[in-house]
Amino acid sequence: MKVVIDSNVLLVAVGRRSRFRPIWQAFINGDYQIVISEEIIHEYEEILNEHSAPGVAALVMEILSISPDVIYKRIYYAWNMIKSDPDDNKFFDAAVAANADFLITNDSHFNDVLNISFPRINLISADYFLTILHDLKRQE
Repeated sequence: MKVVIDSNVLLVAVGRRSRFRPIWQAFINGDYQIVISEEIIHEYEEILNEHSAPGVAALVMEILSISPDVIYKRIYYAWNMIKSDPDDNKFFDAAVAANADFLITNDSHFNDVLNISFPRINLISADYFLTILHDLKRQE
């Protein structure tokens, strides 16, 4: 399973006491692949440096740089579908470029793309992704 994770979800998923921690742990366990682009990795680093404990950003960047479950996508086309916050387009563009199974976000700006027919992406919340991960574990 290939997913694009918005920085707001990654930020809460790496927290040790967060209820979203299973999202990060499932990635570490190799249960899914994260799609990133150059712009996304820079935003991850910036957001983690700004909002997490010292050293967390460096650790996450190191893990992402060596993980076999990271898919790097070079973005050749900007769809510009998210008008309410154009900075979020990087996540949408990566999801389209990688034909990702899901784009995971808790950001309401992504509601801009809920009713488009092309290009279609599966936009889900972090809570729903937790349900998917839980169901995958039960099937094993």
